[in-house]
Amino acid sequence: MDEAKAAELLSTIRQNQNSGGWGLYHVIENYEALCSSVLTLLGGISLTVSLFISRVPESAGAYTILNNPLFLVLVIAVMLMITYIAPALSNKAGSYFALGADSYNFANRLMGFYGFLGYNSDIATDVRIYRQDKICPRYNWNKKADTFGSDGLGAHLSWGPVGFYQAASSAASVIFTGVVYAFVCLKAWAGAFGLGAVTQYAASITRVSGGVSSLISTLGDMRNNASFLAQVFEFLDIPNKMYQGSLTVEKRRDRKYQAEFCNVSFKYPGSDTYALRHVSMKFEIGKRLAVVGMNGSGKTTFIKLLCRLYDPTEGEILLNGIDIRKYNYAEYMMIFSVVFQDFKLFALKLGENVASKVDYDPDRVTDSLRKAGFAEKLPEMQNGLETYLYTDYDKDGVNISGGEAQKIAIARALYKDAPFIILDEPTAALDPIAEAEIYSKFNDIAGDKTAIYISHRLSSCKFCDEIIVFHEGEVIQQGTHDSLAADKNGKYYELWHTQAQYYTN
Repeated sequence: MDEAKAAELLSTIRQNQNSGGWGLYHVIENYEALCSSVLTLLGGISLTVSLFISRVPESAGAYTILNNPLFLVLVIAVMLMITYIAPALSNKAGSYFALGADSYNFANRLMGFYGFLGYNSDIATDVRIYRQDKICPRYNWNKKADTFGSDGLGAHLSWGPVGFYQAASSAASVIFTGVVYAFVCLKAWAGAFGLGAVTQYAASITRVSGGVSSLISTLGDMRNNASFLAQVFEFLDIPNKMYQGSLTVEKRRDRKYQAEFCNVSFKYPGSDTYALRHVSMKFEIGKRLAVVGMNGSGKTTFIKLLCRLYDPTEGEILLNGIDIRKYNYAEYMMIFSVVFQDFKLFALKLGENVASKVDYDPDRVTDSLRKAGFAEKLPEMQNGLETYLYTDYDKDGVNISGGEAQKIAIARALYKDAPFIILDEPTAALDPIAEAEIYSKFNDIAGDKTAIYISHRLSSCKFCDEIIVFHEGEVIQQGTHDSLAADKNGKYYELWHTQAQYYTN
């Protein structure tokens, strides 16, 4: 979702769904309501037929007009008309919500941010420490989103057309009830059937009316939902501009996959600024490569292009001499194990998190956790690999720290056992002892894989065979730690000694 238009469209779709259930979710509700309406209508009709075919005795005098087919057609027409009018008016009232959807979406977005600020565990501490709750009411409702206030759009619509149409809809329902009881009671009074049947027929014809009303209301609701579905389809129809190749990625037991960047440049969708410019380099098979540079220098973008989360704007990336765009996408993804900075674990069992599957090899999972430095924590897990992480699905689940989560993420990458292993700031959440443990096991973690290690802590670079230095989207240096640290005019020398002074002084 790096493209602004797509991100905005997805946000709008979510707002529509959360605020009124509009969109795809409403389709399911409408389908259920449609089936229920049809069944209710059929059931009511089967119980109501006898009401209209029951004849008033000829001795009833003027009441015999109730037997006249034209009179019956007139009564049925009046009932159907009123039955149609009630939901039609209600649908008209509902259509105003669709017209004001943009305003409601903005107000709901602010409400979701400000209104529930204190419930967000990630930022609740900041809200309380800095009393940001004092800012929320003044900034939010009075200045930005009075949609739901007494002087807002919602209130004006309720006092105006929405209120009128809803009131008229309710009035039509009451009139219908009066017409039904008048007709049924007249036929009973005239002797068409006993007084005991009045309640039965009134209920059955009301059931028919309810079915028709629900059917019309559902159809109208579907029409109102169409504009929201259009946004969903617009999002789903966003074309995938990435070329989907068909070549099979060669399955090599020796893991000899050579990747190469050939004059690669890239800028994110909707941006005019290049995140990478003219990057050319080869990966040495089975080597450990460190990628360093300041924030925003292009390190993570470099990894995303290698994993083909994006395609280069210019240039090409080769795998064993072939443009990666020509390979089958799913097969190409299988040669990478990546631990991104913003990795996610699931509220599932520990073993399932590591293996990313329900049926896993316990020995492999345990070995991966051991290599990732989780061995000491594992005996504390109540049910071992079957212990749930977090308490979303199991009240006995275990809440783990950020450092422990990072070790599990590394174990997940090891379990996949792909030829390329990429670690993007893998020790950021670890304490110094745990970090030193990861460094000491780096060779064990990498094994015979080609390893790419992104880190701001340059002490980790000593464990790598080669280092590339990014700056403002370009590779400005490449070499070993010793050679780069000796270049006093280089960026690496500056970064290295900037960190080293805090350990030597």
